Amino acid sequence: MNTASIEDMTGEGVFDLSAMEKFCYKVMERLEIDGWELSVVLCGDEFMRTLNHDYRGKDEPTDVLSFPQEEPEHDGVTYAGDIAISIDSVRSNAENFGVAPEEETRRVLIHGILHLAGMDHETNGQTEPMLVLQEEILQSVTGEALL
Repeated sequence: MNTASIEDMTGEGVFDLSAMEKFCYKVMERLEIDGWELSVVLCGDEFMRTLNHDYRGKDEPTDVLSFPQEEPEHDGVTYAGDIAISIDSVRSNAENFGVAPEEETRRVLIHGILHLAGMDHETNGQTEPMLVLQEEILQSVTGEALL
């Protein structure tokens, strides 16, 4: 059994955190992951800029960061790690790509989970395996309204 906890640091109160958790479960099920525990933090660009600077040396916000953990399994549960999502960047991306903010939120949640599962970018192209899988999962896993 998987568990996901979502924390909204934005103060907006417009996110359906329960639906986000369910979406995370669907993604993990699609990836045939069982026994994971993960956390997701929804934040703004300023908090994300600090994380990106502190952990990646980049003084700029980004849409999603994943922090995989290497803790061993305990009682059948593996703490997979943490995902931080900048809602400001997600909204900007959605506008730039001409998609709904809900779709882009789902996309970055999938992206973060793929990183926790050990996947990484091979290239920056749209045909790289991680991004192809991300889009396949996005198309196959339907979710409720997230915001």
